[in-house]
Amino acid sequence: MTTENNTLTDKIIALEKGALDKWFKGDTSGYLTIWSQKSFSYFDSFKPERVDTYAAIKDFVLANVEGKLFADTYDFVAPRVQASSDMAILTYQLFAKTSLNDMRYNCIEVYQREGDDWKVVHSTWSVIRPMDVTFDRNKPLV
Repeated sequence: MTTENNTLTDKIIALEKGALDKWFKGDTSGYLTIWSQKSFSYFDSFKPERVDTYAAIKDFVLANVEGKLFADTYDFVAPRVQASSDMAILTYQLFAKTSLNDMRYNCIEVYQREGDDWKVVHSTWSVIRPMDVTFDRNKPLV
């Protein structure tokens, strides 16, 4: 990894952790600042469909999370940044016991350069849990 990649990795992780630090104090402004207002999409285990705009996600978090989600600590586990010149993908696992739920997430944040800033253009938060699908060994694979 080059020094430039190390610098970008550190920057992306710092952006994410800065947003998480606020998030767990009931303050959604960290994410509202790093989410792209130009192009944004979001998948979450608690939403039945993809959110396709910044305005929609902002309305959702302000109504459901702002001032309601708190945690004393969180675990930001195994972060990895894969980057090119204008895009970076951050993956990590997040664990926290919060005022609303016990979080156990696989997180994917796709960052894109917008001018001099890096913004999240896509976010996926999927609950970590054992598969609840039973496979029939007699059924042929398609």
